Amino acid sequence: MAAVIGAIGLNLLSGTTGQLSLGHAFFLAVGAYGYVWLAAEPSGTGAGSLYGLGLPPVLAFVLAIVLAGAAGGLFSPISGRLRGMYLGIATLALVFLGHHMMLNAPHVTGGFNGRSVPPLDILGFSFTDTSPDGLAVLGVPFGGLERLWYVGLALVAVAWLAARNILRGRPGRALGAVRDSEVAAAVMGVHLTRYRASAFIVSSMYAGAAGALLALVFKRVVPDHFGLLLSIDYLAMIVIGGLGSVGGAACGAVFVALIPHLLTKYADDLPLLTAPGTTGSGVSPGDAARYLYGTAIVLVLVFAPGGLAGLAHRRPRRKGDGSPRTRRFPLRTRTAPKEHTP
Repeated sequence: MAAVIGAIGLNLLSGTTGQLSLGHAFFLAVGAYGYVWLAAEPSGTGAGSLYGLGLPPVLAFVLAIVLAGAAGGLFSPISGRLRGMYLGIATLALVFLGHHMMLNAPHVTGGFNGRSVPPLDILGFSFTDTSPDGLAVLGVPFGGLERLWYVGLALVAVAWLAARNILRGRPGRALGAVRDSEVAAAVMGVHLTRYRASAFIVSSMYAGAAGALLALVFKRVVPDHFGLLLSIDYLAMIVIGGLGSVGGAACGAVFVALIPHLLTKYADDLPLLTAPGTTGSGVSPGDAARYLYGTAIVLVLVFAPGGLAGLAHRRPRRKGDGSPRTRRFPLRTRTAPKEHTP
């Protein structure tokens, strides 16, 4: 569900507005570490001290999203003036800059070893396995991950509705016009720089929400998780799902997020795969998942440019009696050239 939220935000930026971004992982890191810093209590002394504001977790979660949007706003003057490959290279620099900052700010991020994540707490109800202890629903244990599942479901619903309203309203039409033709958009009165910057800020806020949710699920955040490969995974999500489609971004996110877990679970039963923690000549589940991503991207670009969303909306043409109409390609007959009279 965190992948779905982040993919929807990136699709608003790259799919709808046409702005290439390779720095999505940076804003996920801002959301994750922002929540930890805002919600955690200060601890330790001297060189091993960790800073924190000790705010209520719900407030810290909301402020982490705002913090990610503020980081996107600081970058918006650049994103509003660059496009294409130049914007992609500029956002790529954010990933390396953010990784350097996470490693060299140990009092905030915990350095290389990362930092523990304070659990979410809403009106005294803790999203952990112990408080309240022994909670069960219909005889099934209702632990921390089960509780966070419903939090993620609610966040996905809010993200989905917000994105659909943006796309169906005037901002969505303006962003689509910027993607299709900047000259035509400017003639219609669309402020190009403002809308590019706004799309980047909104996409950063989506990434911040996804990063904060990931932090709650992992219970510990480390800098190595928010690298370039994470940004590439999110690009794979929106390309496979379908650029410009909210539902397509969600489907692509589910595909990309679940494949590594499924390969890891069934590594012993699948050929050419090596289970994690074992020695062998096979391929690890993580590498195999990326091979599948690459193959899926090539197949989508060649046979289904609209992605999974385009395949879902593709319907066969029907005849008058309702039966499917098959396309026929008659052989072209070469006719003799007409004679011209002088």
